[in-house]
Amino acid sequence: MRILYSWDKNFDKNFKEILGRGKMDIEGVTATVSALLSEIRQKGDTAVIEQVSRFDRWEPKSSDDLVIDKNEMLIAYEALDDKVKDALHMAYDRIKSYHEKLMPQSWFDYEKNGIVTGQKVTPVQRAGLYIPGGKAAYPSSLLMNAIPAIVAGVEEIVVCTPTPDYEINALLLAALHLCGIEKAYRVGGASAIGAMAYGTETIPKVDVITGPGNIFVATAKKLVYGEVNIDMIAGPSEIGILADSSANPKWTAIDLLSQAEHDEMASSILITDDSELAVKVSGEVEGLMETLSRKEIAKRSINERGAIIVTKSMQEAVDLMNEIAPEHLEVMTSTPMELLPYIKNAGAVFLGHYTPEPIGDYIAGPNHTLPTGGTARFYSPLSVEHFIKKSSLIMMSQKGIDEIGEACAMIANIEGLTAHEQSVRVRLQEN
Repeated sequence: MRILYSWDKNFDKNFKEILGRGKMDIEGVTATVSALLSEIRQKGDTAVIEQVSRFDRWEPKSSDDLVIDKNEMLIAYEALDDKVKDALHMAYDRIKSYHEKLMPQSWFDYEKNGIVTGQKVTPVQRAGLYIPGGKAAYPSSLLMNAIPAIVAGVEEIVVCTPTPDYEINALLLAALHLCGIEKAYRVGGASAIGAMAYGTETIPKVDVITGPGNIFVATAKKLVYGEVNIDMIAGPSEIGILADSSANPKWTAIDLLSQAEHDEMASSILITDDSELAVKVSGEVEGLMETLSRKEIAKRSINERGAIIVTKSMQEAVDLMNEIAPEHLEVMTSTPMELLPYIKNAGAVFLGHYTPEPIGDYIAGPNHTLPTGGTARFYSPLSVEHFIKKSSLIMMSQKGIDEIGEACAMIANIEGLTAHEQSVRVRLQEN
């Protein structure tokens, strides 16, 4: 694993490449995705069936074949090993408990003059969840997307997942049952995004679409934004680790590999002020990589997009990591809480030596759908906030409008909007 030193003359050039890690060739696939979306907008189910036949290697005979039977979900759930079932329930309960704490409430503020202002929180009526599918399906992605929607009070949840060769992961089916999903469909990629955004004869039009996917899914979400709301444009997974001499080299190495095994495009970056740790971790990465079931994927990720950066101080390390703004950030130092105030940009922060990133993927409670590619500078994790909308509330009394109406009318007059001005003045009591 390559080691960079912040004082080397070529460091700025190499670091700039790291900052550009999240760039996807969205422009390169936009025309293709746009054409797929246009077909769905115009032909509905017919287009979806044609696209599933084209991309997923099975041919739906009718739109009924796109529907995932609820009985399939129940059978898969009941067939689970008890320990697996208990693990899913633990994950469900912890995710639900965490997101309940995030749920904003409606509020009112009553002024003495009778003016009332406030905010009304309302869930969207229908949410669409995109869940990657096939043999390598991730039931955890369903839990992380469905549970915040459930907590937010969404009336109807629609799930789309690809089923290449008509295969669907049994754990995903079981998770669909656990989450009480009533409407789920065997549709993937840009086709799923288009179907949920525009609606078809079979798949309902939704108000918001969330969930991870490949470049075609990301591009489709970008193109339908405005027709519906979306959570974010997510790219390949990534991890950043801040470590000092107290870090265990083997633990650090396997944590770097936990992201590298996701995808050849994933990035794993360690920043430390300890050059000896850097060398040890690099060696551990090479050794541990050979033990992985997905070692070829991990090897390419580490070789092409991984890096260890050695800095002069831990403050410099934090500053560089803030520029990277990683999706996942582990703080493997002797006093991690002392660094927390200086961490400005990260999707999720994992504090201490006993907090590996995978604990957040599955069981801790916070959401694992996180901003990638440096977008943690302005995006937040998926949460109940993505499944609600907020309305401002205003109610005036006669006394209240008498007190503030003149100032309002004056501003309207300055802007040359006489109807605005008169709309207020006709309500003012004559002095």
